Amino acid sequence: MDKQTIRETVWDALEERGIARFPFPPHDRIPNFEGASEAAQRLTETAVWDAAETVKANPDSPQLPVRRAALRAGKTVYMAVPRLRDERCFYELDPDELDDIEAAPAISNVADHARQVGPEAVGSVDLVVSGSVAVTEDGARIGKGEGYSDLEYAVLRELGLVDETTPVVTTVHELQIVGGPGGVVDTSVPVDDHDVPMDWVVTPERTVETETTHTTPAGVDWDALSTDRIDEIPVLSTRRPD
Repeated sequence: MDKQTIRETVWDALEERGIARFPFPPHDRIPNFEGASEAAQRLTETAVWDAAETVKANPDSPQLPVRRAALRAGKTVYMAVPRLRDERCFYELDPDELDDIEAAPAISNVADHARQVGPEAVGSVDLVVSGSVAVTEDGARIGKGEGYSDLEYAVLRELGLVDETTPVVTTVHELQIVGGPGGVVDTSVPVDDHDVPMDWVVTPERTVETETTHTTPAGVDWDALSTDRIDEIPVLSTRRPD
């Protein structure tokens, strides 16, 4: 199967089996799922979570419990501005400066609570949290197809704010694990050079340390980006190599 076929199969199954949660439909997004809070709780019981002081997290609904948990634990959270549309492309959520930790990390509220900063202001990131449509037990991830999660990681890597030792995790439903015992897809997953592999996959039922053998991108793959794509993302256009 190609990536889009896997996406469609997972989205359909989440909807048909009543596992998808608001927002609806689950299609064309990182899908929210029954048990997202339980998966977040399981993530908080890992050593990589305990060791992290700074978390870069995706803005999607299924990872909202993770972002809230991070703030409750005193961790600083960074979320990307949608589509990286500004040069100051990250929202910084400092729990010591927030009046409402529960509301602040929701995508509909974050702009009203966060400080908007450029990547140079982020400092080092201790843990990266990604949303997934599908993922394998060896860490191959499929997002919704727009590539922004991988680009956000690539920008941080380009600036030395993450490296190959920075753990990358995702929380998903068992159904979303390709080849897993509860999954709806049993196939290999295509992996591109710019894809960021997952080190940990956490579901409501279990925690998988992937021991991935997939290579982590060392920075922005400029050759894979069109001139138009670079021009529409300020954080890339200002750093384009000569």
